[in-house]
Amino acid sequence: MIDRCFVLWDANIVLKADGSLPEFSEFEKIKAENGVLEYFEEKQTGLKVLGLASADNLDSSYRLMALREFFAENSDDDIRFQVFRAKSLLNWRNGAKFCQYCGAKLDEHSVLTARTCPKCKNLVFPRIEPCIIVLVTKGDKILLARHTQRNQDIYACIAGFIEAGESAEHAVEREIFEETGIRVKNIQYRGSQSWPFPDQLMLGFTAEYESGDIVLQKEELSDAQWFDRNNCPASPKPGSIAYQLIHGEI
Repeated sequence: MIDRCFVLWDANIVLKADGSLPEFSEFEKIKAENGVLEYFEEKQTGLKVLGLASADNLDSSYRLMALREFFAENSDDDIRFQVFRAKSLLNWRNGAKFCQYCGAKLDEHSVLTARTCPKCKNLVFPRIEPCIIVLVTKGDKILLARHTQRNQDIYACIAGFIEAGESAEHAVEREIFEETGIRVKNIQYRGSQSWPFPDQLMLGFTAEYESGDIVLQKEELSDAQWFDRNNCPASPKPGSIAYQLIHGEI
């Protein structure tokens, strides 16, 4: 795997003006001129990651791009894996500084991708939150919803976290029924995707409508409708598993 350098700030990636990734030789300049949260390397995956606390002092030789746009524009599996991992590990490292049991400051583990407590020996690994995302079909129509909590005015698939004790399939049935009042059948697994906002692993499914009328869970959804797959409203961009489900790519 090729070594690559990623400079991240919030939900953005820092690129050079020509759209390429910064070189390692540029890290020191960026670090010196901007507040730094974290810097780490991972030899086995070719990662060098600089996390910024602020990007206010980036000069004109650099530009910011939203990570979601970067995902959409890069189809190379290696780059996508590396940037997903870079963002996920940066999130984890920023939040996992002290032991949850005794409060001691955590140390880096010498071998594992983990941190260890020098006092009680607790091991802390990167956290992954499993989620389901599902496209429901009804004949030639697909069910898309506008999510209340989202800051984007788009329609997307039903999604939610898998709760303790659930299988992924049970979570599919529960989330769809809770949010829309619809029962589904023929649940089929389609694929997965890391989604580091902050630490989700999205498990993608399709399901068929079985019964019920749309009754919105207002806390989660502001709207949900059946749409023609070829005439959808604004929906997620390429680079997301939601896009792949909606456009029949998986």
